[in-house]
Amino acid sequence: MTDRDTVSDKAARPVVLLVNLGTPEAPTAPAVRRFLREFLGDQRVVEMHPTLWKIILETFVLPLRPRMVAPQYAKIWTEHGSPLAHWTHMQGQILRERLKDCADVRVAMRYGEPSIGTVLDELHCAGHRRILVLPAYPQYSASTVGTVMDEVARHLLRTRDQLEIRTIRSFEVAKEYIEALAHALETHWQTVGHPQFDKRDRVLLSFHSIPVAMREAGDPYQQHCEATVKHVARRLNLPDDALMVTYQSVFGRAEWIGPATIDTVGHLGRSGTRRVDIICPGFMADCLETLEEINQLNRETFIEAGGESFHYIPWGNDSKGAMSTLEAQARRHLGGWI
Repeated sequence: MTDRDTVSDKAARPVVLLVNLGTPEAPTAPAVRRFLREFLGDQRVVEMHPTLWKIILETFVLPLRPRMVAPQYAKIWTEHGSPLAHWTHMQGQILRERLKDCADVRVAMRYGEPSIGTVLDELHCAGHRRILVLPAYPQYSASTVGTVMDEVARHLLRTRDQLEIRTIRSFEVAKEYIEALAHALETHWQTVGHPQFDKRDRVLLSFHSIPVAMREAGDPYQQHCEATVKHVARRLNLPDDALMVTYQSVFGRAEWIGPATIDTVGHLGRSGTRRVDIICPGFMADCLETLEEINQLNRETFIEAGGESFHYIPWGNDSKGAMSTLEAQARRHLGGWI
């Protein structure tokens, strides 16, 4: 086989690029500062006049917030490093094995390393030309999926011999995804008992929030979250109002969509709710927002408010349901290339 034949084979064989948010390289203030500078410097994430926001970011946010956030990362750091990085790379390995008959798989991070641009450059230099971009975000938002697509587009803008790109916008009601969430809940309930779905027991589905201004500008994210919850309720044969929808991870002074998860668990604890089960459908890999914010801070808030039992229910990472979800999306969008 000639070198030309090898290049031709690589050009024909597609690559699935699994993309997650990213993470600091270490649980230290300098590493968190580098990460936040890139993350919060994205105009899709903070929709403010760029010059004004840069002044605020460099003068007020970056000198203070990294020192506050670094200890939170330290609480969840493992021998493998960042949980988000560990689980995303693990998903990439499993997906690579599942798709070995039809595609290669690589992993990239929107912020931090390995960056989208770096991985696309490496694939291009290796001779690959067909790339399916799979963001690990079930619900679409301009501040998540949108910014991944922006970065891919920037690569195309600076490339003469452009890649053939396919993208996956969202999969908020995909059959495999809804089944993965429902199965995680059912498995948990088999262990701790089925909730009563009344004042004593509540089940929360907590999603990352976005500013109200983004929603009012036309971002469909909240609609996608609510659609996910409705489909999970139907799969579990529950009334739509049996599952509570809440939103987490707000920061800054802007108004964010709610109700806020931490406010909700506090209210439930004070109102006599004895048990809260909570699952985070928007996070396919455990990270700061699930392990520290939900499983530690929200747990403490609920118990201190008078609640008795708080259960965080993991569903993603390397679970069969999460991997079947990713595989199904990839195979569905690889059609015609394989």
